[in-house]
Amino acid sequence: MVSLLLSFAGGVMLSVVCFDLITEAIETDVGLGVVIGSIALGVAVIYLLNYWIDRKTNPEVPHIDENHPKTADDLNELIHSDHFEHHYANKDNKFAMFIAGVVMACAIALHNVPEGMTIGASYASNGGAMGSAAIVLAILIGLHNIPEGMAVSVPLISGGMTKWKAVLMTALSGVPTMVGALLGYLLGDIGAMGLALSLGFASGAMLYVVFGEILPQAILMYHSKLPAFSAIIGMLVGLFIIFA
Repeated sequence: MVSLLLSFAGGVMLSVVCFDLITEAIETDVGLGVVIGSIALGVAVIYLLNYWIDRKTNPEVPHIDENHPKTADDLNELIHSDHFEHHYANKDNKFAMFIAGVVMACAIALHNVPEGMTIGASYASNGGAMGSAAIVLAILIGLHNIPEGMAVSVPLISGGMTKWKAVLMTALSGVPTMVGALLGYLLGDIGAMGLALSLGFASGAMLYVVFGEILPQAILMYHSKLPAFSAIIGMLVGLFIIFA
């Protein structure tokens, strides 16, 4: 069920990005090259953030070496909970488990900024009104963060942190989403060029999140063709939300 919900959310996000945000960016008439460049920049920034996180944390897990695939081939690797699994299996001390939770919290917090920019840019493109696209994106990004939030809180609690503190720390990893939303709105509110850059960057960031995280998570969670159909249904629902 979680797999199908994730893929459905990914499909809706794709529709909103491709048929709303990118279209709005093109309609600012700043030039197609600027829009394409800002989309590419959004993709690159999220990729580099994830690459940096993996490069700094992967040495903790023994089986991730030169013989390991360059991309995550397991759901636990994709959401970084493999660090907790390793420490738990080895019966390591609680501090090691706590650090595993902190690592996942930081990983989520880092790429929550551009995800939030998507909401802010959508808000700015609607003239400062909370349009359906911004609301839908906010809800879907929240759904996407549920399994990751669970992956963060478990090792923190296992590491000795009280439940309410673990929940609070996990929630704090979502604060960068609000910062990103503010940045996206402020950048999009300074004129046509700012709006195009904000929408393009946010679109690129979201495209990477969908294709690099959400859909792979859905497929690794449930090996079936159903996530593909769920994503397609999500795209159709997204079209309905935008144009109905």
